[in-house]
Amino acid sequence: MDQPQVLSMVLAGGEGKRLMPLTHDRAKPAVPFGGEYRLIDFVLSNLIHAGFLRVVVLTQYKSHSLDRHIAQTWRMSPLLRHYVAPVPAQMRRGKHWFAGSADAIFQNLNLINDERPDHVVVFGADHIYRMDPRQMLDYHIEQGAGVTVAGIRQPIETADQFGVIEPDATGTRIHRFREKPSDPVGLPDAPEQVYASMGNYVFSTEALIEAVTADAGDEESGHDLGGDIIPAMVDKGEAAVYDFTRNRVPGATERDHAYWRDVGTLDAYYDAHMDLISVHPVFNLYNDRWPILTSRDPAPPAKFVHHEPDRIGTATDSMVCGGTVVSGGTVRGSVLAPGVYVHSYSTVEGSVLMSDVRVGRHAVVRNAIIDKNVVIPPGAEIGVDPARDRERFTISDNGIVVLGKNEVVEP
Repeated sequence: MDQPQVLSMVLAGGEGKRLMPLTHDRAKPAVPFGGEYRLIDFVLSNLIHAGFLRVVVLTQYKSHSLDRHIAQTWRMSPLLRHYVAPVPAQMRRGKHWFAGSADAIFQNLNLINDERPDHVVVFGADHIYRMDPRQMLDYHIEQGAGVTVAGIRQPIETADQFGVIEPDATGTRIHRFREKPSDPVGLPDAPEQVYASMGNYVFSTEALIEAVTADAGDEESGHDLGGDIIPAMVDKGEAAVYDFTRNRVPGATERDHAYWRDVGTLDAYYDAHMDLISVHPVFNLYNDRWPILTSRDPAPPAKFVHHEPDRIGTATDSMVCGGTVVSGGTVRGSVLAPGVYVHSYSTVEGSVLMSDVRVGRHAVVRNAIIDKNVVIPPGAEIGVDPARDRERFTISDNGIVVLGKNEVVEP
């Protein structure tokens, strides 16, 4: 039996305003994560491991570093017509940028027409998770649906943060789809839970083309997949729901099975990092049967130096990348990207430090996200005095101190 032909479209055009200042000069999917990776590496790894080897990444805002990362990291074999290709907004349908996720697909229908796939997989670019999309495709084909939406069970009190899927009595079809409802309906088998949309969709090609073409002609539409396309297809009886807990990824543990995080806010981004570093991590980067793929600059191993009574280079409950030097400083519960240098008598605790950050002697960094190339001067304190931090830096809703790329810290 021939395998169905699949084209994958990754939506990577969002502004990421809630992640400022990390998105000040880069697209949200290009934001570094977990020391070694970019956010987009997670969805691309899932697609490639599943054998979906024709992937277009639809970009729009501040896309240079994202385009460069894809070009340098995700080279595929043109001989076999395999590719991961960034596709910037090109104004193919008029003099306007993408008006929403549905419009992004409509403006790029030429890509679908060129490939003539049987199904189109449309995934978001900025979530942290492992998933085998082929299992979802198989379910979609089994259901005979026009679209299948991946749903993850979430507490009902969080329903106002998601698109919420209300299944029918069979539990397979979508009865109703609502964006961020204030009066959610619990699941029949778990009234305290709802299905939150993961932003991952599998479409039958004909149904997708018909839906986005009709939407493009509707002046009242917001041209959004979740807000407009999915509800319209639900009304036509064409939409199925895929329970993410059905998905089984090789090498996954019971602890990190069906893990998924939308890192759309600074606090969610920080919390996702903290999930990585426990002894039994909530999300396990060490699964070598389904690795998260990326490119790495050549760097020497991490180094920990000095062993004197009051000057010992240590890191505990932390992830430390290559090229990092902990020189007589103390690191606890943190993620350190390549090239970080922690000088003597300094403390880094509960923090995320991106590439080439320098922490000076006797400095303290607590509960912070520090973007690339920031130099923390000797004796400086970040995350110690909340009032002073608010005068100088971005502070998240939960009190995490955030410094943008190349931000200057006064002594």
